[in-house]
Amino acid sequence: ISHTWFLSLVQNEFRTGKIDLDSTMKLLENLQMPFDFIHVKHVFKKTVDKRKTHVINIEDFRAIYRTIVHRPEFNELFRAYSHNSKILADIELIEFLRREQYETESCETTALEIILKYEPIEEVRKRRQMSFEGFIRYLSSEDCSIFKNDHRTVYQDMNHSLCDYFISSSHNTYLISDQLIGPSDLWGYSSALLKGCRCLEIDCWDGSNNEPIVYHGHTLTSKILFRSVIQVIDKYAFMASDYPVVLSLENHCSVKQQEVMAHHLENILGDKLLSSTIGDTVVTQLPSPEELKFKILIKNKKIGTIEEDTLETDLDTHAETEDVSESESTSDEDETDEQAPLYPKRSSSKRKSERRLSPPPSKKAKKKKPKIAVALSNLVIYTKSQKFVSFEHSLANQRCYENNSIGEVSARRFVKRSANEFVSHTSRFITRIYPKGTRATSSNYNPQEFWNVGCQMVALNFQTPGVQMELQNGKFLDNGGCGYILKPEFLRNHDSTFSPHTVGSYSIPMSLSIRLISGHQLPPSNLSKSNKADPLVHIEIYGVPEDQTKKKSSVVRSNALSPRWDETFSFTIQVPELALIRFCVEDEISVVANEFLGQYTLPVLSLNKG
Repeated sequence: ISHTWFLSLVQNEFRTGKIDLDSTMKLLENLQMPFDFIHVKHVFKKTVDKRKTHVINIEDFRAIYRTIVHRPEFNELFRAYSHNSKILADIELIEFLRREQYETESCETTALEIILKYEPIEEVRKRRQMSFEGFIRYLSSEDCSIFKNDHRTVYQDMNHSLCDYFISSSHNTYLISDQLIGPSDLWGYSSALLKGCRCLEIDCWDGSNNEPIVYHGHTLTSKILFRSVIQVIDKYAFMASDYPVVLSLENHCSVKQQEVMAHHLENILGDKLLSSTIGDTVVTQLPSPEELKFKILIKNKKIGTIEEDTLETDLDTHAETEDVSESESTSDEDETDEQAPLYPKRSSSKRKSERRLSPPPSKKAKKKKPKIAVALSNLVIYTKSQKFVSFEHSLANQRCYENNSIGEVSARRFVKRSANEFVSHTSRFITRIYPKGTRATSSNYNPQEFWNVGCQMVALNFQTPGVQMELQNGKFLDNGGCGYILKPEFLRNHDSTFSPHTVGSYSIPMSLSIRLISGHQLPPSNLSKSNKADPLVHIEIYGVPEDQTKKKSSVVRSNALSPRWDETFSFTIQVPELALIRFCVEDEISVVANEFLGQYTLPVLSLNKG
């Protein structure tokens, strides 16, 4: 049957006798299977070289198709369940689903759905059976992906406080290369948003013609208009996710141009811009991602409190600008984002006493108090930037809508020395981590160590590929790629005593067994003139320190088309809720060096059995 089916699909192309490589590729694509051009070209070339010609006949084409598609490991599996090695009856498919795919519920329905979806041969489909062609298509489909199907959509509870989620966050989003001389580009914003990023950074400086500009200040990076950035954000904000976007402003503008910024934000974003509280004016808890759907929030310094805003709006008697006292110079990384705590002039007596207790202003601070435009300040609702002093200070003084940014160097020190307090802090306040200023090439730190203590906004340079961004992308595949992932209970609970260094009673260990079977159409080695490589696979776990581990497979020589390993790896994972697993395929090019071929990272709890 499958032979007849195959001929009926392809014989039209061979009306004139033979076809070349381009036509072979097109015909293979029509058969709706994933083909890699380099591998097809190599198998095609092997076929035609024997005959010193550039074209193939229908039988050659069938042989090429079978070489690439009819994988022996699929055939072994098919024969193990098929009574006649030609067809899987529905009961045989049900048995396969139960034993191999660990399907427990309604296997009969699932089997029928699979047959109707993947069986290409009509008469087999009508008999509710599955041919080897259908079986291959099923095993190569998303339904057999290692990533759990129901994690591809939003499945977590989105009604917790904003503070209770890991939030996909980008650093200096406008840069698409290095931090010093490279280009700033609007593409930085559109591409981050399309990847599901929900917190973007905008560095704002005074520009000519009273138009604020965006670039990395005091460097040679190119400049783009603030207005253009907001237009791009308006267009792309909710294409990949419905959940709120936070614009983290690193604001260096004069009051005059801050007013222009406020004007652009209101005019361009319109109803998308969150410009007043939802529900109660007295804010005791941050709203949820669900309540803030399709909203854009401004993260910036603010004059006074949300409550005072509401009063002022009622009285309508506010000044155009206010000074904010500068009690400390810049933080340990040169990111001026976090210079000054904002205490308004007419603060309560509690705030006044706090100001007297703070260290005397440095010379640099004395020069000029930063001014903030009321129009911009009023757009800051649930994300007010607040200078981080200490965990004790935050616990005593910080409001739930005030959030801190901490540089990676300080943050790493806190993880090491006071992880418990860090966890307690992030259970209450949104905390953003940013790369140190010396990362001129836009390199990234490992985000995992900061997720381990519950930091919500772990900001990375999205433009720089590597393990760090692979962990970021892998983590945020979860929950439908919406950019918000509910933190485990032990990172949300205010009374939690969790520490990543001593997980103790918070550990619910999980044993994980991975059988590495085979690879298919892997990228060939850069050293190979044909389609060869010497692949090996690293399986890595990222999580709390105790779970951090790596294992590697043997090397398969000279085979990138269909390497076969059949090796099993076992892991015990103490805190699976925080763990990621990374599969990295490399080509062994010498005894001491391997070349990266590809990788896939996903949360351990999103692994599909089977």
